[in-house]
Amino acid sequence: MTRRPVFLNLFRIALPIGAISSFLHRISGVLLLVALPAVAILFERSLATPGGFESLRNGLGSVPARLGMVLLGWALAHHVLAGIRHMLMDAGLGWRLADARRSAWAVVAGSLAIVAFAAIAAA
Repeated sequence: MTRRPVFLNLFRIALPIGAISSFLHRISGVLLLVALPAVAILFERSLATPGGFESLRNGLGSVPARLGMVLLGWALAHHVLAGIRHMLMDAGLGWRLADARRSAWAVVAGSLAIVAFAAIAAA
């Protein structure tokens, strides 16, 4: 029986960028799924009455709400870009290691650029 090395310090394990992008794709999907009911309720309340709309508009101007919107914006951007990357790889495009690494970096950088642009434009 061979003894396998056990290395459980997850902060010292160097994951490849493809694994990081895939992990973030899953995290962003879960985040979007969890946020969906709250977003739907807020949308419904904003349409119910003019007072509800004003209340929501004032509440979304706070710093925590803005940070939450930036987080959800990143989750949406990353999930869409990573989903397109996965679909292209399933179609046989970009599956070679060098191409897969480049596309993973593009997804991570692209999602951060999109959310940074949106946050700056909304400020």
